[in-house]
Amino acid sequence: MRHTALKDEFGEQIAKLQPAIENWSPQQVLTWAFDSFGGDVAISSAFGASGMALIDMAARLRGADFRLFTIDTAFLFPETYHLMQRIEQKYGIAIERVYAAQSPPEQEREYGGALWSRDPDLCCKLRKVEPLRRKLSELAAWITSIRRDQTENRSSARKIEWDLKFGLVKVNPIACWSDLDVNGYIKDHDVPVNPLLDQGYLSIGCMPCTFPVEDGADARSGRWSGTDKTECGLHL
Repeated sequence: MRHTALKDEFGEQIAKLQPAIENWSPQQVLTWAFDSFGGDVAISSAFGASGMALIDMAARLRGADFRLFTIDTAFLFPETYHLMQRIEQKYGIAIERVYAAQSPPEQEREYGGALWSRDPDLCCKLRKVEPLRRKLSELAAWITSIRRDQTENRSSARKIEWDLKFGLVKVNPIACWSDLDVNGYIKDHDVPVNPLLDQGYLSIGCMPCTFPVEDGADARSGRWSGTDKTECGLHL
């Protein structure tokens, strides 16, 4: 019922604004989201390069007055956990960590070991999609760092849209950005990034399912290597 009311309130507004929104800068999109939803909007991040650029933007606009959460699968790289600590220290914000209903040992007892190697879609559902669904049920809108050039599924993403899957407003401030835009922002603003990026890990997720890519290869090719899977399910 709450999300139906949200759609009634913001669906028409977003539709009317849509032509103008495409000309908004990422900072303008973020400002609209923060002004429209206050404490009921949060940035979701896995702390890749795009995510770090977006977090830095939000901090420059709001100081520490914004919400930031991550889906902690319990299988992230040590470098990712260290980066999370740096973010909290640099920006003075506490990252909201969202966990799966089952711990890794509990999941293994029910589904067997190394589920990611046998059924990666189920593993992502248990450790990412369902925790995200639970978190988003608390919010009116969420902010992501997805970009249209990342995958075919993301190619039609709007800067502001209604999220049919989760039933709330979805905000994608840098949807039209490229790697060049992201890297330029990071360099210009001295934004901290995951050191794995310099080791060829261009799209960083869980340790068992993330591999470095060769020079010139698609960044997402290092995720679920050897399969046709390119999305964990959060943005489908």
